[in-house]
Amino acid sequence: MSKSQAEMHGLGTHQAENVGNTYIVPRKSFVIRHLQTMKSLVVSLHDVSPLTQTSCEEILMQLRQLGIDQTSLLVIPNHHRQAPVRENSSFQNWLVRKVEAGHEPVLHGYFHQRDKRNSESFWARLTTEIYTAGEGEFFDLLTEEACMRVERGLEDLAFLRRKIVGFIAPAWLLGANAEIAIRKLGFSYTTRLRTVRIFARGADFRSQSLVWSTRAPWRAMISLAWNRSLAAGLSGAPLVRIGIHPPDLQHPATWQQVRRLAAETRRCRECVSYEKFVEHLSLPQG
Repeated sequence: MSKSQAEMHGLGTHQAENVGNTYIVPRKSFVIRHLQTMKSLVVSLHDVSPLTQTSCEEILMQLRQLGIDQTSLLVIPNHHRQAPVRENSSFQNWLVRKVEAGHEPVLHGYFHQRDKRNSESFWARLTTEIYTAGEGEFFDLLTEEACMRVERGLEDLAFLRRKIVGFIAPAWLLGANAEIAIRKLGFSYTTRLRTVRIFARGADFRSQSLVWSTRAPWRAMISLAWNRSLAAGLSGAPLVRIGIHPPDLQHPATWQQVRRLAAETRRCRECVSYEKFVEHLSLPQG
């Protein structure tokens, strides 16, 4: 990896080291040794909110049947401005039970909806309207606005009575200004489609997430082929990430593949949350 590539991946000017399919800053040798034997699985359930609670409950039940009883739950405080968590005691009670059962709560934006702009570049439109259907909320927020939304989100989830250490932007689109806010507010990590960024270490752990798109039939077909190929290539990786969205449950072919890959991966890996995975990287290995 060149110096410019390392800087692009958030590694500063430290030497980047290749361990399997992963680049990480070798600040402590035990971290590198640990990666050579690590076999972890993180399953994340995205877009958890009162609007998706029923589907999320069904997904978690089916995952539990596969031996996956620890996930990262990406919670939206006010989904599309239609479902404020702070006003929904039933959802709050449900989420408390899930967290007490071992699932990790992760802050997932605030509205999960990007404010439309009157004028913007072709690249911005392509990223926020084609890649994702207007849901890249933190793609180009200013730092101050990002801080306000994140602080409000943390306040809305204060009923959980535990620290939330992870922030994952909707559609994994976290702009540079918004990331400043996330760091400032003390989060331990964030993730993007291809990386887990660990703030305390100033390092990116490179790991592409399996994820499906069901917005259109052609997207669903491409997702099935892509994830089949990607899963085969990840068999020897230290970390496999599976990202699930509630609509996946409603598409039989998609959900069948999600279940199959989750079950196959779980049989040979330790299933942990993102929080536990980041903690594992920080523990000395004997």
